[in-house]
Amino acid sequence: MDFLRPDFRPVSYSRVTLTELMIPAYANFGGKIHGGILLSLMDKVAYAAASKHAGNYCVTVSVDGVNFLQPVEVGELVSLLASVNYVGRTSLLVGIKVIAEDVRTGTVKHTNTSYFTMVAKDDSGQPTAVPGLTLETHEDSRRFLEAIKRREFRERNRAEFDNALSTLAVQQEMYLLRQERCQIAY
Repeated sequence: MDFLRPDFRPVSYSRVTLTELMIPAYANFGGKIHGGILLSLMDKVAYAAASKHAGNYCVTVSVDGVNFLQPVEVGELVSLLASVNYVGRTSLLVGIKVIAEDVRTGTVKHTNTSYFTMVAKDDSGQPTAVPGLTLETHEDSRRFLEAIKRREFRERNRAEFDNALSTLAVQQEMYLLRQERCQIAY
């Protein structure tokens, strides 16, 4: 066994928290923090957790479940809590919980939870194997199992959607447009 790349690493090994003050430059015209700023921070913390676990450079291959539940305000401290929830052969699923804190009032709000799928790369840019995941708590096991179910659900939905698109008969489905806010100009 290579001591730099053990066969397994515990969830706690790669747990990362990134905290950043939300400044006016991050705000949109409505005075709320741009979703893109938050996505960028989520990508950074996902990279930190995944690369720490993998011991290699990691890239984002998909993002699942980015729903902004509450707005983030200028002046709040945003903390992104990340952990590796699942590993495949070369991929890692990083769960991220985002919370915002108003330091003046002590109010803390959960703004979103998201899941980033990352792939570890070797020095030549090819996917490379990652260590397995040691599940240390019941919560770690629950998250690992949820990741399996999430993957199964996504694959099932992707196959069903691809099938629906491949059999789409536009002329037969035009009646659906009557209920939508569109007009046909041809």
